[in-house]
Formats: sequence, structure tokens, C-alpha cells
Amino acid sequence: MATSPPVRHAWRALTGLLALIAVLFGINALGVHVFQQSTWAPELALDLQGGTQIILEAQSEGGAAPSTEQLEQAVSIIRQRVDASGVSEADVATEGGRNIVVQIPGQADDETRQRIQASAQLQLRPVLFVGSPATEFVGEDGNSTPYPSPDPSLAATPSAEPTGPSDLNWITPALEAQFLAYDCADPANDASQAPADQPVITCDADGTTKFILGPVEIDGSAIDDATSGLNTTTNQWTVNITFNGEGTDIFGEVSQRLYGQTAPLNQFAFVLDGDVLSAPSMNGLILDGRPEISGSFTQESAQVLADQLKYGALPLSFEVVSSDTISATLGSQQLQIGLVAGLIGLALVAIYSLVSYRALGFVIIASLAVMAILTYIALCILSWRMGFRLSLAGVAGLIVTIGFTADSFIVYFERIRDELRDGKSITGAVEDGWARAKRTIYISKSINILAAVVLYILADATVKGFAFTLGLTTVIDVLIFIIFTHPVMQLLARTRFFGQGHPLSGLDPHALGAVYRSRAEFQTPVAAASRGRAARTARSRGEAERRQTIAERKQAELQAASRAGGAGKDGRD
Repeated sequence: MATSPPVRHAWRALTGLLALIAVLFGINALGVHVFQQSTWAPELALDLQGGTQIILEAQSEGGAAPSTEQLEQAVSIIRQRVDASGVSEADVATEGGRNIVVQIPGQADDETRQRIQASAQLQLRPVLFVGSPATEFVGEDGNSTPYPSPDPSLAATPSAEPTGPSDLNWITPALEAQFLAYDCADPANDASQAPADQPVITCDADGTTKFILGPVEIDGSAIDDATSGLNTTTNQWTVNITFNGEGTDIFGEVSQRLYGQTAPLNQFAFVLDGDVLSAPSMNGLILDGRPEISGSFTQESAQVLADQLKYGALPLSFEVVSSDTISATLGSQQLQIGLVAGLIGLALVAIYSLVSYRALGFVIIASLAVMAILTYIALCILSWRMGFRLSLAGVAGLIVTIGFTADSFIVYFERIRDELRDGKSITGAVEDGWARAKRTIYISKSINILAAVVLYILADATVKGFAFTLGLTTVIDVLIFIIFTHPVMQLLARTRFFGQGHPLSGLDPHALGAVYRSRAEFQTPVAAASRGRAARTARSRGEAERRQTIAERKQAELQAASRAGGAGKDGRD
């Protein structure tokens, strides 16, 4: 016997659900066992797990206190840096009049620390000279001898007024001697506070190359955007920069001056926190404000440089005052309270479902269980791939979703019951009820998702976890209805227990008041009694009368009055 299209559709949907669950568990298993970056439990946020606290103190010229606007701008940029590193649920806030406190869930890795601590202004300076980091030379006796400290008698001012930032007249005898003795590994050599209108000696971040750089020509505020990407022509990772209007004009002039010069005068350096991030050569005229930096980049190093260039324009420089491990602000006790609240909510929904819908309540419970599985594994994968961390606000979003999901079940099952009251078979009621209920469910869930998106965009960082979990579970809720709840109902409707309307099934047509001949004509108890169901018909009639619309009730009253009038006339006759 061939199976009907609804049955085939139901089995395909359930098979697809099993495949989806298997794929999600497989992805997370790769993260756990192959990449060793994931776990079988969602990562917890700062309020539940604790983490790392870094305190930055603003350094301004003359020791003057920074303005509120400068600190707020710095907070915004540092938060962008932290988010760019893949850390979610981080807290960045001002403290007092000079400090910024950064709190990161878990243990911050070295890369994240560098992103945060690299807090000086980004500068673009022309390269005047490049050398090795050596601070010693081999003397006539064949032994290594340290370069001497600069002689105070050496000239420290240019013999001729430099005509531009790339003029070699900037390199004075005193600067040259200082360059030879400059030790990249000496923490006392801090180039981050060097004047912008003077040359500077510095090194790259690895300390493998030493530079003499000219005055600042552009700062990081001129950069609108910086991204990394793979150049399909050269098959190399590159960093693509977009300057604003003023930056485009200045960089165009720089490219005209540097292009065609001999090395290292054809190079310009990106300097952050006194260190040279990159010193590419000018290989063409760039007048559109969109230069591309290429070199021996990996995907990770290109992304890090792009983030540093994009989020490097802080209005202040900062010094790391402390970096400590902090305990959870709420801890495991609050997490347990949240989980208990969620279990209580699930239990109440289960009890209500069984009381109101009898055996149909088990469909609700099974749907919630499948939804819990999908949500849990999704949070594990998002913790690995996107750095998502579950906060107490996120737990609240999961609890609220239980109620929203229960609303959807009520809409669907009540629609099926309405179809049964209209005299349709149970299989027909399931199909027609789904066709009508899904429109209401889609509209309702769309509003929930829209609210979650708006809340995520506009709300404070502490509320984003609530908005994110609310939106995620709403999407999963709709998916569960399509590939689990409705297919299960299609199969159950063809069983004897549900298909014949057993009193405990929750789909008994007579208990639901399915005693209408049409929308406006009520079948009398006498007609029902002729079928041997007088007692049940009384209850059905009451249920049917409660379910009547206003128009149906008025029509029934008119018909009753008409029948009464006809009976009175017959009596008079």
C-alpha cells in the first residue's frame, strides 16, 4: 500500500532533523577532538565565570586630565578591538577620571592582550633609515664592542632645514649615534611619546629591525576602514585600507613623493604604540585613498594588522596599570538559580500541556526536548566559532523563550481543534490547521526576531546576551515546528489512538463540541441522542455554544426564535 504525500513529507522532515543534529554534533566534535578549541559545554560570560581585568591609565601631554569625550571615544575603540578579537560579553568602562577598565571572560590570550594594550595613536611616518637591531660592532681587536652612548657635543639639529618629512637632513650626527646605540629590547626605550613633528628611532614589534622614521604625516583618524583578504592574482593575503577624504589627499601626495625612490626612502611605516606594525614600500601612485599592503602575511597576521589599523586611532595613549584575574561577579550560585527557574518553567509548561491537551502534551514536551538539544549544541558551536559566552542575561533569554514556544503550540493545536469542530476528519484537521496556524506563528516569530535584533543593536552590552539567545531560540522554535512538530502530528493523526479521537488523545471531536451541521446551524441534542450519545452531547453542546462567534450566536438565536414562532402558530391552529 502506497504511503500518502503527508506521510512521506513527515518522514523526510524527521530524517532531515536527525541529519541536522548529527551534522551539528559532528562539527562540534571536530572542534573538540581535532582543533581542540571547542568543548561540550557553552562558554560562560564574565558574570558567571570570572576572567581577566586590565586597567589602563590615560597618558596626556603635561599630565592634564583627559576630557570625558576623549575617554568615551577610547572606550568605544577599545571595545571594538576586543570584539574584533572574537571575545563576547566583555565589559569596557571608565573608572575615575583617567582609567579604563577592561574585563574579559576567561583567560585572555596574548593576542587579545596586545590588541587592548596597543593603545597609543596610530601614526604613518616615512622611513629614513633601516638597520639591524645590533647594538655592538666588531672592533679592530676582533671583539664585539657596544656602541657608545651619544656624545653630548654631537649636533642635534639639522645642518640644513629639512624640506619635507622624507628629507635625510633629519638624521643629525646625534640621532645617528643614538640609532647605533638604541637597544630594541630595552623597555626604557619608549618611542610612543615621541613628538609628532620630529623624527623618531624605533623597532618593529618583534625587535628584528631598527628604523629612523620622519615626522608624522597621517594619523589613524584618517583611516575609515581596514580589511584583510586574499588577492586572487598573487594568491597572497593582503591588508586593504580605506582613507577618508582628507587622508586620501594626504596619502596621494605621499605616494607621489615616495614612488620611484630608492629603498628605504620609498617606504612608509605604520606605527602603533611606538612599534612599527608594517613598513611597506610604495609600488605605485595611489590617489583614490585605497592602498593595499602585501607581503608575507598569513590569514591570521593579515587580520590582526587590519584590526590594528582600523581600531588604532585612540585620542589618548594609555599605560597598563594592572592585569589581574578576577572572580565571577555572580558565580555558580546565580547560574544554578537560573537553571532551576528554567526547569520550573519547563515543568509548569509540561503540566499545563498534559492537563489541557492530554496525550498531545507529550508532543509539546518532545518538541521542547528537541529544541533544547539544538539550542545547546548551537551555543557550543557559537562559543567556539564566534566567541559567544553565555551570561545570566542570556540564560534569562532562554527561559523567556519557553513561554514564547508554548504560545506557538497553543496556536497550532487550537487551530486543529477548530477544524475538528467544523466537522473535518483528524487528518484533514491537522493539514488545514497547519496551513492556517503557520501564518500566525510566522508573523508572531518575525516580531520576536525583529525585537531581538533591535535590542541587540541598541541595548547595552550587558543586555546583548538576552537579545542574542532570544533571537537564536526563536529561529530554532520555527525550525522545530516545520521539521518536527507538524511532521509528528501528521504521523500521529494516522494512528488508531489519535485518528479515531480517543478521549485521552486531546482530539476527541465530541468532547470538543463537533456537533455543527454548518457554521450557523446547531445540531440539537435529540439528533445526537438518536446515535446513543445523549450524555456526551450535553457537554458538547455547551462547549460548542462557548466556541460560537457573535455572528453564529445571533444566527442561532434567530433560528431558535423562528422555530419557536412556528411551533406557537401550529398550536393556535
